[in-house]
Amino acid sequence: RSLSRLMPPAILALLAQESMHGYVIVQRLADTPMFGGIKPDAGGVYRTLKQMEADGHVVSTWKTSGSGPAKHTFELTDSGRACLGRWTDTLRCYRDAITELLGMCRESLGVSPEDPEWTCAGPGADPGQGQDPA
Repeated sequence: RSLSRLMPPAILALLAQESMHGYVIVQRLADTPMFGGIKPDAGGVYRTLKQMEADGHVVSTWKTSGSGPAKHTFELTDSGRACLGRWTDTLRCYRDAITELLGMCRESLGVSPEDPEWTCAGPGADPGQGQDPA
């Protein structure tokens, strides 16, 4: 399961740490729990970066090295940092609402919040074999 709709704030957070080229962004996203080791679609990452650049949240430059092709490097702007701040507030609100809903669900099922058998796939299920509830 991936949370690809959360790609924009993930990219902003990565670029807030350092400037990087698109391939590194794809690799770093794959390393996040959000993508669970699965590389996101590179085309989708580049489309997101292009939109973020159009919105003024990132700037890009071509960096050349002594060997190899030029690399498109992306850097966060002040507007992008402000956008990341807004995303952070929004995500905090989502987290709080989801935590409350999860508590209600567990209470309704009679499951203790401390129950280690409860996973995202359901009680006693293998977390890697969960079915999408939708």
